Amino acid sequence: MTFPAEEYRRRLNDLRGRMEERLLDAVIITDPENIMYLTDYQTTGYSFFQALVVPLEGECYMVTRQMEESNVYARTWVTKTRPYADNGDAIQSLVESLKSAGLAYATVGYERNSYFFPAYQQDRVRSAFTDGKLLDCFGIVEEGRIQKSPAEIAIMKKAAIAAEAGMRAGIEACVPGVTENEIGAAISEAMFRAGGEPPAVMPYVTSGPRSMIGHATWEGRVVQPGEHVFMEVGGCYRRYHAALMRTVVLGELTPSVKSAEWHMLEALKEVEKAIRPGLTVSDADNIVRDIICHGDHGGTLITRSGYSIGIAFPPSWDEGYILSLMQGDSTTLKEGMTFHLIPWIWGVDGNKTMGISDTIHVTADGCESFFTLAREIVSKPSAAAEEETKLTLASNRDVAAE
Repeated sequence: MTFPAEEYRRRLNDLRGRMEERLLDAVIITDPENIMYLTDYQTTGYSFFQALVVPLEGECYMVTRQMEESNVYARTWVTKTRPYADNGDAIQSLVESLKSAGLAYATVGYERNSYFFPAYQQDRVRSAFTDGKLLDCFGIVEEGRIQKSPAEIAIMKKAAIAAEAGMRAGIEACVPGVTENEIGAAISEAMFRAGGEPPAVMPYVTSGPRSMIGHATWEGRVVQPGEHVFMEVGGCYRRYHAALMRTVVLGELTPSVKSAEWHMLEALKEVEKAIRPGLTVSDADNIVRDIICHGDHGGTLITRSGYSIGIAFPPSWDEGYILSLMQGDSTTLKEGMTFHLIPWIWGVDGNKTMGISDTIHVTADGCESFFTLAREIVSKPSAAAEEETKLTLASNRDVAAE
């Protein structure tokens, strides 16, 4: 397993403490990230119904597709399973398992918001589980996930190594005439060679005007001289993620691009200086937003300024549904929280998206970055421009000598 057994015992005991506070006899956990957090179970087959049943007292067990049962034994501490065949009935198996576990008359929590426990399946459980009581327990596992332990921070550092290796390769690959696909390939190869595992989202690579398309990535476009390339890379290790944005300009930086660069760097510097336990997420967002929105770059910050990041399966590495840096939220930061800070600017000069971002973890008295990579926009002037610069410098030296 990814962590020592005592790490999982702590997580399970903490969950049961919250269950007791909510007067729940058991919970049905169907969110893939939450199941992994509690047990280390993972599979790419999570589109089939799967559930971890955690009673307040007694043995936990998994309800899975029969093919996925091997993952329970190979990866987790769980020893009890209720597998169902491909032509079987997953929900019937779940309800029958609750009854056989002595929970027929129990108060049972379930994750009403889970992507992988759709409404029609929830309706079937309600129709069949008639003697017990079902309550929405959304967030009961996430309350534990939001603050990472030292062991989790160590795993995220390995994800960051992969992300940084990928970004370095992506920056190197950015030259006129290359395709976005080739940049994406360079990022991916370097990321995986550095120990990274398949991330929840493959890297985002867009160039020129395509950077204004939200969540677009490579589609074979050829990068032209003078254009910019926007990249966002999320490294992954044991499903934990760390992400960063960088921008490359294949030419000289214009005044508006220089302004965007300065304001993004200033926003990161100021918010990271302010982050500490006790700061509200709204205050953190305002620091970033006030700096970005007062620039003369022509763009704006159209999203939240950061989000929690950690365990993730496709389609997103984002834990923002647990907590995001957004205006109006008075939630306070705590030690061990991890955030992807994104003071990116949408619409520089009206047609460019540029980004410089960082992933940090909150410490006892501040915060620390997971990365060492330089943050500045990388400028790669053309060969002709470089030659012209050399000639100008040489001419200036001749004049000075005279």
